[in-house]
Amino acid sequence: MSPRAPLPPPPPPAEIRSWPDREARLADRARAMAELNRLLLGGARLAVFLAWVATLQLGWGICGTGFVMLDQSSDPFSALFACFFVALGLPAVVPAVFFLARGVRRDRQARERLVLWAALDGDRAADARLREPVLSVVWLLVSLALCAFGLWLSLAAPAEAVGPGRGGYGTVTYLMGAALGLWISGLIGATKAINHYRLAVRLVA
Repeated sequence: MSPRAPLPPPPPPAEIRSWPDREARLADRARAMAELNRLLLGGARLAVFLAWVATLQLGWGICGTGFVMLDQSSDPFSALFACFFVALGLPAVVPAVFFLARGVRRDRQARERLVLWAALDGDRAADARLREPVLSVVWLLVSLALCAFGLWLSLAAPAEAVGPGRGGYGTVTYLMGAALGLWISGLIGATKAINHYRLAVRLVA
């Protein structure tokens, strides 16, 4: 992954502000809010988010192979081979979970700074551009698709996995874990899109 772009700093405290006039203050405000908006909803941010979701699913898929083999193993050698697959998938699962959680924390910081810059002054024309309706809808649709796929896995796939001649508990464990990862990722994205749009609407109002 590419290095993270630093967040714009919050506005300076009132006692040390030194803008020569209101136009200069509004210009700095607009630049900071546009950059924070890009870091929250930009296409690069969405690509990084989906890359970590894919990494999580890939790593969990490798672990799932081990779970299925462990469920079907009948000798110590097969069980050892299954544990190898589980260990092979964890180096992808752990950093994916970490960076997705760090992204949530960074988004919260960016949103807090956006609110601070918004409280500095008012500029309806500049604030109206913060809604980003297209990007908000893209984030929402992608997130709902993740949730829908996770719902299908959590309900339909486990029911198909258990039964005569079908997968066992290892398959169910893998599918439920994959569904949980998709659900949480989808909720993260949907919450981000909805909260950002509501914030932008309040700023304009």
